[in-house]
Amino acid sequence: MSDRDADLALIVAAAREAGRIALGYFKRDPKVWIKGASSPVSEADLAADHYLRTTLTAARPDYGWLSEESVDTPDRLSRHRVFVVDPIDGTRGFIDGHPDWCVSVAVVEADAPVAAALYAPVRDELFEGVAGQGARLNGERLSVSGRATLEGARIAGPARHLRAMAAHGMDANERRFTPSLAYRFALVAAGRVDVATARPGAYDWDLAAVDLLVHEAGGTLRDLEGARLRFNGAEPRHPALIASTPALAAATETIIAEAEADHPASGPAAR
Repeated sequence: MSDRDADLALIVAAAREAGRIALGYFKRDPKVWIKGASSPVSEADLAADHYLRTTLTAARPDYGWLSEESVDTPDRLSRHRVFVVDPIDGTRGFIDGHPDWCVSVAVVEADAPVAAALYAPVRDELFEGVAGQGARLNGERLSVSGRATLEGARIAGPARHLRAMAAHGMDANERRFTPSLAYRFALVAAGRVDVATARPGAYDWDLAAVDLLVHEAGGTLRDLEGARLRFNGAEPRHPALIASTPALAAATETIIAEAEADHPASGPAAR
């Protein structure tokens, strides 16, 4: 077993168990606090994060650590490999009882994810992948859709992006908002939607696992200038983003760039 395969086995098992822990709080009125300006965090986030950090860093003590629910330190910048973790991506949805939340765990090497596990406990969906080996959902190989035109595409994103696409005359077959950004982009990897977008402000922990999954499924996840994401930098935050089939990326970028130009100020959390 290669190092990356061993890492995948480790993070898959850890993501499943963290999901089980979080599920124990789901729809059971967990304690909730506000961090920063307006971001909620629940006792489920903290319990899952504690389990993941304890388990993963014990197994790989030489790896760095970056998590939404842990204090960030510059130590990770000098590590060859780093765990990038969101114990519950979609906390607002989790608190509201929405099923589309997930545990996101990635191993980042240099500035790119090389192993990824994304587990949605309510749906019992496990997305996993290793760089160069494809992506899978519950053991089945993933592939993005073959759609080449925006007309009739299935799209997912924040309200202002959906409005912008409609204003450009897109007759979408489906428009949806999913509170978990990682799960929203994973729907592109699974071929369930053709285009998914995010406002500026997403962090490494929202994106590292699903970035690998989308690309291994044959899709693209990039910013509005067409650049791929880089991870484990000093500032782990990203601009507006698009995940899609390769054929739809350029046309979507034009529409979303116009939408963002009309809203230069972004809130503290991207969704």
